[in-house]
Amino acid sequence: MGVPFVRRALRAWCLGGVLPGLLALPALAAGPARVPLWPDVPPGSEGVVLEERTVERSDDPALPDRFVDGIARPFLRVYRPQRPDGRALLVVPGGGYQRVVVDKEGTALVPAFAEEAGLTLFVLYYRLPGEGHRGAADVPLADAQRAMRLVRHRAAEWGIDPASVGVMGFSAGGHVAASLATRHAEPVYAPVDEADAEDARPAYAVLVYPVIDMGTHTHPGSRERLLGPMPDPEQVARYSLHHRVGADTPPVFLLHAQDDDVVPVENTLLFEAALRRAGIEHETHLYARGGHGFGGRGAHGTLALWPRLAVAWFRAHAPLPGAATEE
Repeated sequence: MGVPFVRRALRAWCLGGVLPGLLALPALAAGPARVPLWPDVPPGSEGVVLEERTVERSDDPALPDRFVDGIARPFLRVYRPQRPDGRALLVVPGGGYQRVVVDKEGTALVPAFAEEAGLTLFVLYYRLPGEGHRGAADVPLADAQRAMRLVRHRAAEWGIDPASVGVMGFSAGGHVAASLATRHAEPVYAPVDEADAEDARPAYAVLVYPVIDMGTHTHPGSRERLLGPMPDPEQVARYSLHHRVGADTPPVFLLHAQDDDVVPVENTLLFEAALRRAGIEHETHLYARGGHGFGGRGAHGTLALWPRLAVAWFRAHAPLPGAATEE
């Protein structure tokens, strides 16, 4: 049994939902590029002093489970596949607006989305609203807008088609991604350089157990960290993203487990209803079981197939130049 056989076996296990964290490790060991979002202090963070902290919560080195907080200088981690197909995906991990969960909703996506599908992944380490930034509720969106613009501005450097860059968000990161999809044209920071002339509208959005509602069906921790302990009705409506869907919202892929006891499935249902009313193309996948936070490696049964479904969907919605048909 040689090394090539073992590698093929590991890849098959990962794609089948077994040991899916393993193939993320070579990318980590190779040291993915860290790309700062802003040339200097980010708008709204002047005078903010934070110590960036990475915490490992796993005892298994094959299945890392890190989170990062204290992010004063947001950045991207870039995962480049060996056989890129020209598309790119901005990944926004969750963490309840308290932390950024970078493995199960970040590096664990590398096997399916980068190594297999050929996408260049840009994992966003964004500022958190409860850490002293001015205009805190819009700081995560500012970082997401800037990230989309920066990726497009430097697309030639990374060998990607700027028109095919999508966004994928999980949980509170799903709120950031849905904010980018619905509020991409809303000015939330003053331009700082030529990259800010780029369009921040994603080609498509993939929202996985997303926080959408800041009202009845909210995730209380995310709402409090984003809007404070007693937001007024106007704030609740403004940041409930099913109220922000419009004609310029891109196509959306939605995924949620109905037994999610952290972010209720009603968040996805509210957003889907808004997309339907606005005539926005979308696809919704609901599963009876799966809970919350399965990300790229905690899904079982048919739910474990969700990365393949997402890849097939956005290949149809972000065709590359000159490609007449897609798989």
